[in-house]
Amino acid sequence: MLPTDLPLLAGCSDPSLTPDGSVAVVSVTAPDLATDEERGSLWAVPTGGPTGGPTGSSGGLRRLTRGHRDTAAAVSPDGRWVAFLRAEPGGRPQLHLVELAGGEPVALTTDSQLPLGAGAPRWSPDGTALAFAARVPEPGRYGTAGGPAHLRGPDAEPPRLITAPAHRVDGVGHLTDRRHHAFVLDVAGATAPASPGSPGPTGGLPAPRQVTDGDADDTAPTWTADGSALLVLSARHDGAGHDLRRGVHRVAASAERATELEPVVVGDLAVGSLAADPDGRRLWLLATALDERGLGAVAQPESLWTGLLPEPGAGPLSPDSLERLTEPDVDLGDPAGSLVVDALGALVAERSRGALRLLRVRPDGSLEVLLDGHLQVVGAASTPDGATTVGVVADGASRGELVRVVPPGQDAPDGGPARLTDVGAPLRATGRLRPLLEVEHPSRDGHPVHGWVVLPDPERHGAGPHPVLLLVHGGPHAQYGWALFDEAQVAAGAGYAVVMGNPRGSAGYGLAHGEAVLGALGTVDADDVLALLDGALADASLPLDPGRVGVMGGSYGGYMTAMLTTRTQRFAAAVVERGYLDATSFVGSADIGWYFADQLHGSEEAMREQSPMTHVGSVRTPTLVVHSEHDWRCPVEQGQRWWTALRRQGVESALLLFPGEGHELTRSGRPSHRVARFEHLQRWWHRHLPV
Repeated sequence: MLPTDLPLLAGCSDPSLTPDGSVAVVSVTAPDLATDEERGSLWAVPTGGPTGGPTGSSGGLRRLTRGHRDTAAAVSPDGRWVAFLRAEPGGRPQLHLVELAGGEPVALTTDSQLPLGAGAPRWSPDGTALAFAARVPEPGRYGTAGGPAHLRGPDAEPPRLITAPAHRVDGVGHLTDRRHHAFVLDVAGATAPASPGSPGPTGGLPAPRQVTDGDADDTAPTWTADGSALLVLSARHDGAGHDLRRGVHRVAASAERATELEPVVVGDLAVGSLAADPDGRRLWLLATALDERGLGAVAQPESLWTGLLPEPGAGPLSPDSLERLTEPDVDLGDPAGSLVVDALGALVAERSRGALRLLRVRPDGSLEVLLDGHLQVVGAASTPDGATTVGVVADGASRGELVRVVPPGQDAPDGGPARLTDVGAPLRATGRLRPLLEVEHPSRDGHPVHGWVVLPDPERHGAGPHPVLLLVHGGPHAQYGWALFDEAQVAAGAGYAVVMGNPRGSAGYGLAHGEAVLGALGTVDADDVLALLDGALADASLPLDPGRVGVMGGSYGGYMTAMLTTRTQRFAAAVVERGYLDATSFVGSADIGWYFADQLHGSEEAMREQSPMTHVGSVRTPTLVVHSEHDWRCPVEQGQRWWTALRRQGVESALLLFPGEGHELTRSGRPSHRVARFEHLQRWWHRHLPV
C-alpha cells in the first residue's frame, strides 16, 4: 500500500434494516483528498431476506444518496423512509430524509437550528417522529455571536469558569458550554402522502424541539415502546464530573427543556450503551463496573447487563438489581461497544485474540457466536424479530464489508456469513495488500505473546532479509488484530517487515492479561514486546534482518517506544507519536489526566519511576517525535518536552507537528495530513533504515 492509496480505504458502516429484513441501508465512506475530508453516501443492499439466498458481491446494490458525507442511516418502522445525517464540505451534520425507493433527500434540520450539528436519528415506534442528541452552545459561543466580525471569533468569547475535572475531551474540546441534549422532531408532515396543494416538507415541518436541558450531557436517546418517553444516558448525580458514573434517565417525549429527569439506572456503573427490547419491558446496557469512588475503569472491559424497565415512579435500578450476563473475561469494551437488541437477545461484539466476534446473548445469559474467525465486526443490525441479522466485517483485505449472518442449514452447510458488498475491491485490485502472518512467542517468564508479521512483497522488494519495524499499539487496553491496518500495509509497501502484537495490558485475552500492567507499566509489557520481536527475528522462515530494526508507536505505543529507547540501544531509530511520556504533567493537562494516571500507576512514586521522561537522559536513539497541536488525550506538551530533552542532550531528533488535529489523527484526521504523515515517516525510515 502506498500513502497515495489512502482514498481507496473505503468501508461500510451504520447498517440499518427494513422491518422484513429484505434490504439493508449502509453508509460507504472513504478519505477524499480533493475536499480533505471523509466522503460518503448511502447504499441500499438487498440481503436475500431471512431465508432467501445471498445476493452476492454486487447484485442489486443501489446508490441511495449522493451527498458529500451521508451517514447514520435509520430505516423507518414501515420501511418506506430513511433518516440520515448529511454534512456538506466543512460543515456540520444535519438530519435529512429520503424515500428508500429513491428520490431527492429533504433537509429536516438546519445550521441555524443546530449550529453544532445533529446526532444519529432514532425513529419513534409509530414512525411519526425522530429523536436525536445534539450539542447546544451557550449563546455567544461557537459561532453564535452576532455583531462585528472581530467580536465573533473564539478569542472574543467570555472566560470559562471550570469547577469539575471532566470538562473537556479530545476531538471535541470544552464540554460544559456545549452540552449534549435530547431533541425530538415531528416528521409526520414529511412522511405523509403528498396531496395537490399541500405544503412541501421544507415548508411544513416544525423546528426540532429540545427535550432536555441543564448542566449535563444527555446522549443516546432511546424511545420507550409506547413512544411516550425517551431514555437517555446522563450523569446527573451529586459529584458528576468528579467521577466516571453515568446512568440511565427517563424524560417525557413531550417535555420542553426538562432539567429534572427521572433516574432509571444509577450507582457505581459507567453505562456506555443502552437499548430496550422491542416490547419495551427489558432494558439492556453495556457498562463498566466502578469502585465505590466511581473510578477504576482502566483495563476494565464493558459487560452486558439487563433488567426489567421500572414503571414510571417506581424508583431506579441499582447495579445489584441488574443481572450481569457476561463476565469480565468476555471483553465487550471500546471499540467493540455496540449494542443491538431484538426479540432473541442482544448483539454485542467481543474482543478476542485480535478478532471482534459477534455474539448474541439471550436473557438467560447463554451465548451464541454469530460471526467469528480472522475478522472484526465493527457494526451490526437486526430485525425486531431477530430473523435477519447483518454485520459490517473488517478483515485483512477490507476496512468493512456488509455481510448477512446465515444460520446453520440455510444457504451454507455449516452456516456462515453471506457477503453482500465488496467496497474494498479497488484497494485490493492494486495488488499491494500483504497478508497477516500470525505468530506467538513466549515472554521471559513463559507467558505467550500473540501477534502478527507483515512482509514486503518479494516481487517488489526481493527475498530479504528485510529491515524490521516493531509497532506498538495504544491503550494499553486495546489490541492489534485481523482488520486491514493501513500503518502496517504502508510500511510493508515501502519495503519494511512489520512485527506487531498484543503484550500484557492489551485487550482481548482476559481480565488478568489486561490488568497485569496496573501499577507495573513498562515491566512485563516491555518484556512481551521485546520477546515477540526476538521470537520473530529468530524464526528462520521469516526473512527478517536482526541488525536493522526500528520501533514506533502512538499514545501508549509512544510510551513504550520511548521507554524502550531509555533501556537499549538496539534500535536504529524510533518514532514516538502522541506519546504518554510524563505521567506527572499528564495529570494536569490531559482530558483524562485527573484519574487515568492514578489508576494506571497506583502512586506518585510509581508515576515518576514508570514515566519515560524520568529516564530520558539514557536515550541515544535517533527519534522522530510526532504530535498534534490539538491533542487533549496526550497533550502536545508531552511530545514537545521529549523532543526538547533529546535535543538538549545531543540526540538526533525532529518534531513533526500537525495543526488542527487531535489524538485521532492517524484514524480520522484530514486525509492530506494522513498522507503527509506517511511520507514523513518513510523519509525518516529510509534515512535510518534504508531498504
